[in-house]
Amino acid sequence: MEALAARLAHLDPAAGDGVRVVMFYDTLMRRRVDLPALVRASAGLAGCVAGIRIHGTGRTIRVAADGQDATGAACPTPSATPVTLDDEEIGTVWLERPGSPAALDQLLLDRFAIAASAVFERYGPARTTMADPALVELVISSTTDEAARARALRLLGFAVDVPVQAVAVRSCRPLDELGRLVCPSRLVKAARLGDVGVVLATSVDVEGVPADVRAGVGTAGAPDESWCRARTALRFATTRQPVVHYDELGALALVADLDGDTLRGNADVAAVARLADLPEALDTLEAYCATGSRRAAADLLHLHHSSVARRLDQLGKILGIELTEPGGLVRVTLALAAWRLLQD
Repeated sequence: MEALAARLAHLDPAAGDGVRVVMFYDTLMRRRVDLPALVRASAGLAGCVAGIRIHGTGRTIRVAADGQDATGAACPTPSATPVTLDDEEIGTVWLERPGSPAALDQLLLDRFAIAASAVFERYGPARTTMADPALVELVISSTTDEAARARALRLLGFAVDVPVQAVAVRSCRPLDELGRLVCPSRLVKAARLGDVGVVLATSVDVEGVPADVRAGVGTAGAPDESWCRARTALRFATTRQPVVHYDELGALALVADLDGDTLRGNADVAAVARLADLPEALDTLEAYCATGSRRAAADLLHLHHSSVARRLDQLGKILGIELTEPGGLVRVTLALAAWRLLQD
């Protein structure tokens, strides 16, 4: 190849330089460099800032021509090329050259992208949604030290400094299917721990989750905190509200911190428990608590509002709570939520 480059250089200097670019990246791939080394080498060859972003993890690497991390503002219009793997765009590489692109910039970017794809395939996270349960448990456990958590996150493919959002699910459906539903276009990992499924992603969208799936969505941030909140939210999921976001629970989440004996000993909770064998009564209470209106509850139950009004009057007498008063609505909402928690 060196001889070919030398001969081409005599005939066409640009062609000879092009062959040398190809040889440069072939050598990097033979040496099995990682992504930071690849970006550093590309920046040195180009003589300007080079960068790469992996879409699935949100990881971005920018290196200046001197091999140091680029700290200045990024070029507003860099020359860029997508990185593809198995016909799927997984990232982007670019050069931040002031002024017009150099003659060989596009060839350099093409070879940079090919090399990045090979490096990602070799060192990147497994492309499957399902993950090693032991790694997932390390990530979400509150007792894991930060060094072990960071290593587990990297092995799963997540950048350590990017917030992770956890989803706790109960379903007979395959977890990989659910993972793709809540995060269709970004990195997502799932594992089953006991009777609960764990889904981890940098952001989730649960709009497409089937109605037979119960899910609790934690807040984005530290994965252990997000998982704890996802488990709490899952405890509030019901047939009528199968997906619960922790952020939407508000002060209601405080009820989950109370122990079972305290909940059972409350008179309102005990009164709701006596309705356990009357699913029609519980459905009416749940619809009323969810809407705060007799007419809206009637629409939800597909009943005439007068029928719902009669039911609520009867239930109010049984519970000893004036359900149509604002205070009564608060009491029965808390009592119903507490009783649901006891069934968990």
